[in-house]
Amino acid sequence: METADRAAAGHVLARARVLYSQRELAGLLDYNARQIARWESGQSPIPMAVLPALREICARPRQGGVGDFTFVDLFAGIGGIRLGFEAAGGRCVFTSEWDTYAQRTYAANFGGADHLIAGDITKVGPGDIPDHDVLLAGFPCQPFSIAGVSKKNALGRPHGFECTTQGTLFFDVARIIAAKRPAAFLLENVKNLVSHDHGNTFRVILDTLQRELGYSVHWRVIDGGHFVPQHRERILIAGFRNPAGFDWNASRVRATGRGGPRLGDILHREDGTETDVDEGRYLDRRGRVQPKYVLTDRLWGYLQSYAEKHRAKGNGFGCTVVGPDDIARTLSARYYKDGSEILVSRGRRRNPRRLTPRECARLMGFPDSFRIPVSDTRAYKQFGNSVVVPLMCHAAELMRPWILEAKASAAESSPVQPALF
Repeated sequence: METADRAAAGHVLARARVLYSQRELAGLLDYNARQIARWESGQSPIPMAVLPALREICARPRQGGVGDFTFVDLFAGIGGIRLGFEAAGGRCVFTSEWDTYAQRTYAANFGGADHLIAGDITKVGPGDIPDHDVLLAGFPCQPFSIAGVSKKNALGRPHGFECTTQGTLFFDVARIIAAKRPAAFLLENVKNLVSHDHGNTFRVILDTLQRELGYSVHWRVIDGGHFVPQHRERILIAGFRNPAGFDWNASRVRATGRGGPRLGDILHREDGTETDVDEGRYLDRRGRVQPKYVLTDRLWGYLQSYAEKHRAKGNGFGCTVVGPDDIARTLSARYYKDGSEILVSRGRRRNPRRLTPRECARLMGFPDSFRIPVSDTRAYKQFGNSVVVPLMCHAAELMRPWILEAKASAAESSPVQPALF
């Protein structure tokens, strides 16, 4: 298999793994799980004959049930973290997301769920949330004020996380953990959370989770570029109610060097061979990207002159034009404005173009079966605010043994209730 074909096959496999575990995918392809694992690790090549089946799997809704453990999806966005934990065998029992447009995308993709999407989490009480094994939260980072804690201690006023985090959205995560005591949690945030407010914010978070709530906490900043062709560093904070031998290094992530994913893996093929899952929304009849995504002469000229002005001043601002062999900068929620951070080259004499929303979805690791029911502007914002789905799959698989162990331990220690009837 040629290098480009091998890279494309690896990306299609990664998208299929968002939907299914190794065991499930092995059953669908009539292979064994060990062979799927060898394909993922690069120990053996993916047979070209498997590619059509993998693409078909990516283009259809997930089949089959899940339920090895339960989880709640807080600050859910469009469900990127949920996809990762469903692929690891989890079942979502509660969702909270305040943005109505994100709710629309979430509902379009998880509409068969047996629960409604709750809105503002600050207005949701612990009694409204079902018991669950794992709490997931991509909570926004807000300023933490720890000033005055000593004064409150002296005055005999309440302290701990109810004092130091009150008024922040992390407080709502903490109060739910305190009330529901899940076996584990995973929190996701921008990498700058570690250095925010000279490190005070992160110290409050760790102190709350470890000392106040009593969880064993393990955190790591990981670049999503190990899984998708995009530099995207995020902090993942895993916590366990009981002491656990969890280790972020238990499974090495793939290298981000020349053997890693490239933009060519996610770009529309534009040769007429791509199945148009979006029914002409992004591709024309010949399979080429719609002209509306190409920058106008005016916008392209403006971006070039603006970048040159900043380069003359020694600043780092500039639009970035990339090709199939490149890795993109971080996709941001502002991408809808001009797309300047990731522009796709169309040759030296032609203006570059923006990524389509479908390409943005792929850049974040979402499968082609993921529906995009909102406008382009909203879609760009949603994917720019989302998570790298294969990274969530990676985290879920690492956490899964410890989640199941904690669940089994809790079941063994629970007293047997007498029958009432």
